[in-house]
Amino acid sequence: MNSVKYVMRVVEIGPLVPEFLEAKVLVFFKVGAPPELAEFSILHEPSDFFTDIEVGDHIVVDGEDYQVTAVGDVANKNIRDLGHLIMKANGYSEPELPGDICVEVKELPPIKVGTVITILASDARD
Repeated sequence: MNSVKYVMRVVEIGPLVPEFLEAKVLVFFKVGAPPELAEFSILHEPSDFFTDIEVGDHIVVDGEDYQVTAVGDVANKNIRDLGHLIMKANGYSEPELPGDICVEVKELPPIKVGTVITILASDARD
C-alpha cells in the first residue's frame, strides 16, 4: 500500500509568507495562482496524485513531522482542485474555517525554494 497521499515541492515564496509563518500558518497554492494570492502563499509543484487527508495523517515539512488534528469540510477539494492547502499549527480538533487543515502545536520550519512537503497516511508512521 502506498502511504504517500500528496507531495509538494516549493518553487516560489510570496513576500508575506514570513508574517503567516509567525502566526503558525502556511498557505500553499500550486504554481500559477493569481498574484494577489501568490503574495501570501507558498507556490508549489503538486504531485499528480492525491488521496484525501484525514485526522491522524502526517504532514512532513523537510523532515519535520506534524500530525493532523482536524480537516475542514472543503480542504480536500481545495487541494485536489487548486493545490490549495492552509496548514495551521494550532492543535485544534475542529477547524476554524472549512479550508483549514490543523496540525499539532509546534514551531513551523522556515520554508525555502526546494522545500518538500509530504502528506502521509496515519499508518505510515505507526
